[in-house]
Amino acid sequence: MEEVEIPQYFLCPISLMIMKDPVTTVTGTTCPVTKQNLPRDIELLTPNHMLRRIIQAWCIANASMGIDRIPTPKYPLNKSHILRLVRQVNNDKLCVEALRKIDVLVIENNEKNKKCLEEVGAIKAMVTFIVKSYKERKLINGLEEALRIFHLVWSSTIENIQLVKENRDLIEAISWILKSDMTKNQVVIKTQAMMVLKNVTEVSSSNLLSGLNPEFFQDVVNTLRKESEHHISQQATKGALQVLIHACPWGRNKHKIIESRAIFELIELELGNTEKRVSELVLCVLAHLCTLADGRAEFLKHAGGLSVVAKRTLRVSSSTDDCAIQIFGSISRCSATKEVLMEMLRVGVVSKLCMVIQASCGEYLKKKAMEILKTHSNVWSNSPCIQVYLLTRYPGQ
Repeated sequence: MEEVEIPQYFLCPISLMIMKDPVTTVTGTTCPVTKQNLPRDIELLTPNHMLRRIIQAWCIANASMGIDRIPTPKYPLNKSHILRLVRQVNNDKLCVEALRKIDVLVIENNEKNKKCLEEVGAIKAMVTFIVKSYKERKLINGLEEALRIFHLVWSSTIENIQLVKENRDLIEAISWILKSDMTKNQVVIKTQAMMVLKNVTEVSSSNLLSGLNPEFFQDVVNTLRKESEHHISQQATKGALQVLIHACPWGRNKHKIIESRAIFELIELELGNTEKRVSELVLCVLAHLCTLADGRAEFLKHAGGLSVVAKRTLRVSSSTDDCAIQIFGSISRCSATKEVLMEMLRVGVVSKLCMVIQASCGEYLKKKAMEILKTHSNVWSNSPCIQVYLLTRYPGQ
């Protein structure tokens, strides 16, 4: 096939590829050509519609030579129009249509649209709409869009943080959505609700987080059950796990999470899991919960707990290794009955600890593994997986 000669002025001077969205500065010059500095204000960049149409026409004319047509870009709407849409969210008669139009702008993934929406107060409008739905106890049209807009537009600005960090009504509204019975779009709406909850708990105050009630944690844990009517997507499963991690350090939250039977659900989730990030998050939550006696007791009640954590050790990431050693350390220090120690030997925990000492991982992990092995060497010394040199290799430790 004959090679097509591309006109020089169709090419981006930086990438040397055919330009898909050519722009000029306010002076009418193309900065990479003139070597002048681009203005800092992106508003000063103007789409070069004429050049784009010429390039499109040339691409069509040369389609038989294997040239693909460049798409027509979607340019953001002006700020005044977006502001008008956001204000309409507060109007009962106009809110649903306004939310749908804003949702389209957000789904287009145009960063300028998102930035403009944030600047005109979209997050505040979404919070108001979501809380109003909760207080009126109506799963009204537009709720799915409002949740999605919040999540996709959200950024941790000072204004947004101030808006949500003490907003207990918003937390209660999302809990209500998570446990509500819906006839359509249930997974989508609850997924969006969980993603919003993740955004909010990341910046919530310690006062708000420490005051979360047991029912809140039960609602979050219920979404992790695949057979539950409240189940959510894989993306939101990770969001739910992050919510638990954000909440763990505050007040009596670890006790509340344990009482919601989270440990059983986490182990069950991990037994069927194949995704790296989910494993990292599950083991992180388990490591937090196993610092408490009740948490260790619940963990050891599940026949697959020790086994699944042993299997993930040295197979997923350094963070899972860290959490696994924390879990084994907590159990070996505080819950090491003869039966538990023999179970650790039987399901492969001891052999994994030996492997950690020999693996190319952090020295602090090797030290922790060695401490566990030395502490219970009298019980495990007859095991074929423990060599004498592993227990005496670092005499100074």
